[in-house]
Amino acid sequence: MDWDDFRLVRSVAEHGGLTRAAEHLGINPSTAFRRLAGIEAVLGIILFDRHRAGYVPTAPGVVMVEAAVRMEAEVARFTRELAGQDRSPAGDLRITTPAGLVADMLMPILARFSARHPRIRLHLLVAEETLNLSRHDADVALRASDAPSASLVGRRLATIAWAVYGRSDFTGKPMDGCPWVVPGDGVAGGRFAHFLEGRAPAERVVLTLNTVLGLREAVEAGIGIGPLPCWSAHGRPDLVRLSDHMPELSAGLWLLTHPDLRHAARVRAFMDFMTEEIVALRPRIEGRSTSSQ
Repeated sequence: MDWDDFRLVRSVAEHGGLTRAAEHLGINPSTAFRRLAGIEAVLGIILFDRHRAGYVPTAPGVVMVEAAVRMEAEVARFTRELAGQDRSPAGDLRITTPAGLVADMLMPILARFSARHPRIRLHLLVAEETLNLSRHDADVALRASDAPSASLVGRRLATIAWAVYGRSDFTGKPMDGCPWVVPGDGVAGGRFAHFLEGRAPAERVVLTLNTVLGLREAVEAGIGIGPLPCWSAHGRPDLVRLSDHMPELSAGLWLLTHPDLRHAARVRAFMDFMTEEIVALRPRIEGRSTSSQ
């Protein structure tokens, strides 16, 4: 059997039907239908029970899906080990990070890194969800986390400090009487919703966002006050810090990779460079800058 047959069966099982599985694999649904029928004909077994609610794998189907998972893990392991044998800092490097870290912090650093290592081609994967480095979804991750995966290696570079900020016209006003801008309940496991409890009544929240991206812009626009990472608000002329650091919102800033890739020259060069750059920014990230902001 072909490896693509296993991929198709696994995708149908994971997506519950042919249409979404075909979309995930980049093939036509009619092609997926014919291929699945052909696989079942060759094996002489039914791999899925067809229900109105979707496709449910039979016992043989479950066995084939489990085999596909093991095969993909082995392919990913081989790819990592092969990539880890690089000896010169060159080639493709995929970096994943949340959108909130990209513009203000990461882009200037990437510009300096590219100038030093022009043979490394950077691919930035901006994602709020955690990409799987074990599956080789990315090579390096820059993450805000209190508990990174134990299967990864790296180091904690700083602690991201948060405080409440607003425009100067909010200075001196009780925070529970001000309009608020906050990330929604689904962001960071509901951490921001819990933070807001006891600080402002629900009717004072005039804007929620499903990401941290855009939060600073909303506060700068005067829509309301809101929690911001100190590094993001630092030096912004229209923003004033209205509170002390909020420890319940703080998180570690981690630089991580898979153990199989840590000795690859391009990965090692990037991690060494990023460590040097971000450690230099630590006072700003941790809200310890000597400026008034």
